[in-house]
Amino acid sequence: MKKLSNFHTHTYLCGHAEGKPIDYALQAQKESCKALGFSDHCPFPKDFPDPWDNVRMDVDQVPLYLSMIEEAKKAVDFPIYTGFECEWDPAYKSWYKDELREKFGAQYLAMGQHWFMKDGCHPGTQVILTDEDLNKYCDQVIDGMKSGLFDFLAHPDLFMYSMCEWTKNTEAVSKAIIDAAVSLNMPIEINGYGLAKKTQRTSRGIRQIYPYVEFWELAADSKAKIICNSDAHFPDDVIFNAWRARDFAGRFGIDIFEFLPRI
Repeated sequence: MKKLSNFHTHTYLCGHAEGKPIDYALQAQKESCKALGFSDHCPFPKDFPDPWDNVRMDVDQVPLYLSMIEEAKKAVDFPIYTGFECEWDPAYKSWYKDELREKFGAQYLAMGQHWFMKDGCHPGTQVILTDEDLNKYCDQVIDGMKSGLFDFLAHPDLFMYSMCEWTKNTEAVSKAIIDAAVSLNMPIEINGYGLAKKTQRTSRGIRQIYPYVEFWELAADSKAKIICNSDAHFPDDVIFNAWRARDFAGRFGIDIFEFLPRI
């Protein structure tokens, strides 16, 4: 069996996944993994107005997260890396660098923008229903990409979760994100977990919520670095969803970029 890597893996600490790092690592070893990265949802400071505080670990739980990853490293014969999946808020720029990377020793940070900033709040992508909000989301994603703090952009087409239909504006936003990825030499991710979610009926036919076909048609025609990750929330998915993502990439003739943290 061909060995795969996966750098998008969650744990029970996020509140919507199951299993400890060692559970994912042992399953990955059964399925010929060559490198595994844990990127559970990052904690934010206590004063952060977090709309997602029920789906991420607390700061106080980071030592447990790190110790469980160290336990997993000792149980397998392939490298395991420590990371976090983060949403970008420029007001907390130092948090990503000084706390997540330097204090907690993250070897990589995935940018997974699940919300955008509006009127002092952080509404989720599921409520992006207007072109104005979508453009704000796009600008903030690209701003985070330009920060230089993140190693890849997870599910770059997540905004299609709520937009559903392919329009001139969703196409423009897609092109802007892909062009930024090319310009910044930043990998973008085909997300295997999205392929496990329900499909939706659109005017163009049945579509995955994400990865969204038209987005990846554009990406395939670009010079973007494209990676495939599992976004595992259950140990059994850790390599299987990575295969799903690669199968999806094959539909578009995409050459998969082999990501490794820049440590």
